[in-house]
Amino acid sequence: MKCTLILTGILLLVICFFICPAQAFTAKSLDIAVQQNDDAVITFTYELSWFENFAVFLHIADPGVELQKALENNYKKSVDVFVANQGESQFVVHGFASVQEHNGTVMMKTPALSFADAQKVLNQYWFAPFVNPDFSPDITRVSFPDGYFEEFQNQISIPAVSHILNS
Repeated sequence: MKCTLILTGILLLVICFFICPAQAFTAKSLDIAVQQNDDAVITFTYELSWFENFAVFLHIADPGVELQKALENNYKKSVDVFVANQGESQFVVHGFASVQEHNGTVMMKTPALSFADAQKVLNQYWFAPFVNPDFSPDITRVSFPDGYFEEFQNQISIPAVSHILNS
């Protein structure tokens, strides 16, 4: 009788797990720090559900690796990974910003960035029906070598940002 109750309890937990969608990946912040040489150090912080932490632990899905792949595929740029853990990913994207010089002034422009296609990437995993991700960072900051920056809040797509550097 006791064994039946335990098995029934476990079965109910498994059913609840598969029926109820879990709160999932939540983007917290995205910091894009454009360097003087046109590279960008990108720091992305996020929270994972217990289920996603388990998946990351088993290397089923690593958000850092997925973000690296997305950046390399979308921008056709080389990406070096500094940090890729369960709450933060940090990369250098080489040649991220375009630079134009004209009459002694230097203008840098970052490309637009969108996480709208992230759902397509997520859908490739077996656990996709069980998660409810939020890919729009609470805050995104794009900063330039002279200290100028622009911020965006809760936006899944970030527009291109242009800035003339102060000498």
